[in-house]
Amino acid sequence: MITFEDITAAARRIEGRVLRTPTLPSHSLSKSVGAEITLKLENLQAVGSFKERGAANKLALLTPEERARGVIAVSAGNHAQGVARHASLLGIDAVIVMPRFTPASKVTRTEGWGAQVVLEGNNFAEASLFAKDLQEREGRVFIHPYDDDAVMAGQGTCALELFEDAGPLDALVVPIGGGGLLAGMAVAAKAMRPGIELIGVQVESYSSLSAFPGAEVTPCGGATIAEGIAVMKIGRRTREVIQQLVSQVVVVSERDVENAITLMAEGAKQVTEGAGATGLAAVMSHPSLFAGKRLALPVSGGNIDTRILANTLLRAMLRDGRLLRLIMEIPDRPGVLADISKTIGEAGGNIIEVSHQRLFAAPSVQAAELEVMIEARDPQHAEQITEALREHYVVRRM
Repeated sequence: MITFEDITAAARRIEGRVLRTPTLPSHSLSKSVGAEITLKLENLQAVGSFKERGAANKLALLTPEERARGVIAVSAGNHAQGVARHASLLGIDAVIVMPRFTPASKVTRTEGWGAQVVLEGNNFAEASLFAKDLQEREGRVFIHPYDDDAVMAGQGTCALELFEDAGPLDALVVPIGGGGLLAGMAVAAKAMRPGIELIGVQVESYSSLSAFPGAEVTPCGGATIAEGIAVMKIGRRTREVIQQLVSQVVVVSERDVENAITLMAEGAKQVTEGAGATGLAAVMSHPSLFAGKRLALPVSGGNIDTRILANTLLRAMLRDGRLLRLIMEIPDRPGVLADISKTIGEAGGNIIEVSHQRLFAAPSVQAAELEVMIEARDPQHAEQITEALREHYVVRRM
């Protein structure tokens, strides 16, 4: 198992190559969840993720002969960018294999850091097989995203900074994909704060440790907003560390993660990807477990697609009643739309979108169906707007 000395050595090795990210208390989040929240903002790293810590340490340890051979990695996101950036800084030729479905923005960013990107395979497993074959044919050094001692030690430097900068803490809540971040941070945490509780978080569709500390189970897989931790099975070496040092593993749903992304944006003013929000999702969805405790949450990454972020925020507003969708049956005569707009405005609502159907949805040729999306302050305000409209029209709330 990696040691605390491995992590402190990694910190010296990568100093100046990665950002010492801020460790900040969030009074807004603390008030919202009923616990004292401290954030470690790894979303502010140059590549938007903690992943470059492990990549920087691993690449710095390569011998001159290994550097000359070049490196190869397989990743659909943050690890790819971390390896690409630090290989470029060290003058090492890097090839990154990505599945064909990888979003174009991630491919572009990885290429922008100087790596050659190869798109192969319909999924991560197929891309991994291709990468292994290419590594053997070209003699490159394979940089594993998590199941590697040097990578784990690099990720552990996040905890060194956290505990140097934070006040007293009761627990550290960390997302689990392959387990590299939690393993590295756990070793550092137990060395610096022996009494701290270590809690891992997985998303439902990739919850291989849902029976922890029991045996791993086979998760269902599939699409998830927490794509950064969409790993079917954690690493062998990372599991050894997690089994020894971690207290428990919490599983969160897709909706929990979406709500956490929204609260992080509105409360902490931080943009986070799905994986980076899972710590907060755990606190929000298991209030009795965390109530009143002093918690540290690494915001592990901020690489979320703009469209997904926008849709997530809108979905959360719709669920909590701040975005109101109404279907109205209205008479098809002049002035009705103006009257409806006036009623909504006088009630303090903000019209976001309007769809007016005469031909297909209306029950009568002399009627029309109006679908209107309205922004409200809170659920009570949304109900007030609805009742104001129901005084004159037939209204269905969707």
